[in-house]
Amino acid sequence: MQDNFAAIPVFVAVVECESFSAAARRLGITKSAVSKRIAQLENSLGVQLLQRTTRSLSLTEAGEQYFGYARNACAVAREGEDAVTRLQGQPQGCLRISVPMVFGRLHVAPLIPRFLAACPDVEITMMMDDQVVDLVDGGFDLAIRIGQLADSSLIARRIAPCHSLLCAAPAYLACYGTPTDLEQLSRHNCLFYSYFRGGSEWQFEGPTGRVRFQPRGNYQVNNSEALREALLAGMGICQMPTFIVGDDIAQGRLIELMPAYRLPAHAIYAVYPQRKYLPAKVSAFVDFLLAQLGGDQPYWDVPRQ
Repeated sequence: MQDNFAAIPVFVAVVECESFSAAARRLGITKSAVSKRIAQLENSLGVQLLQRTTRSLSLTEAGEQYFGYARNACAVAREGEDAVTRLQGQPQGCLRISVPMVFGRLHVAPLIPRFLAACPDVEITMMMDDQVVDLVDGGFDLAIRIGQLADSSLIARRIAPCHSLLCAAPAYLACYGTPTDLEQLSRHNCLFYSYFRGGSEWQFEGPTGRVRFQPRGNYQVNNSEALREALLAGMGICQMPTFIVGDDIAQGRLIELMPAYRLPAHAIYAVYPQRKYLPAKVSAFVDFLLAQLGGDQPYWDVPRQ
């Protein structure tokens, strides 16, 4: 029975990750240890919980039934740990964070050494990915999200504003001219971020109100730093957040365009699953981010005209 209890979080991780290898990485153990735990659990219960092939993994009927109870057991155990940690008041344990690739590299990763120095009993596992992950299924304590948040059961705390602007390199503008309105912009090569949640259209708050614009160009990519490199190389015009290009604007490497046409304002949020007892490690990290990045004008922002 004791071995069964120890195998429950391993079983839950395998199902949520849909992979023995991914579950092993999440748990910080070897793949063979995961396989052994699952085999022991199945032998003890006398049923097969998982259908395994070289290409896929799925739950049997018994596995589906057991998984519901197993996941609830893990959730109750986490709540118990959170309650105890709260009583101790000391941030501790493994903090799993999901952050957007570029924002994470530029503005979160540099802060990690300072946070860990202040909270030496915390360990951090951070995943950088521009695609939105499921926090519960992925086993994450916290995520950084940028832009409009979808309705969900997650708790969100606003960290900082996120301003975007149209910009291009001086070399591009010298060759092709500087657009001052949407009609002129339509004749330019517009570069595009392919994970943009607003769809393919660009929206502006123009002199006469909100307007939509369909950008056209010869390059789109799912990484904002690749777009920045293309901009600096003089390939075209793009809308970019100032947390990426703020310094380029300030140094004149990129030029802000069409200031009369503002892009919608968004925000940067810390989001986490709703819990009765928020772990001290989560609240400590969110408070740390607010102290370092919060405010109406974060350090990366250029002065707005």
